[in-house]
Amino acid sequence: MPKAKVTFQDIGVSVTVPAGTRLIEVSEKVGAGITYGCREGECCTCLTRIVSGAENLAAPSVLEDQVLKDNLAPRAHRLACQAQILGGDVVVRPA
Repeated sequence: MPKAKVTFQDIGVSVTVPAGTRLIEVSEKVGAGITYGCREGECCTCLTRIVSGAENLAAPSVLEDQVLKDNLAPRAHRLACQAQILGGDVVVRPA
């Protein structure tokens, strides 16, 4: 199974995870500072800045895209509960 490396800038931790993992799942395991509310992609609490490696994430779903637009999320930000890691290296920081 393909693997990916995720680095959390806020705590200086990098971990290797299976492709298909969502950012929020990794954050919970390593104790990163990404907070969340609903885990359903509706509340925008888990807004996370993708510092690098955005091309290694699955494209936003229609729901995520709409929530990001509705909340005027800056470019290069994703919902950690929705952002699925496909492979490669991804560096993130809580918004």
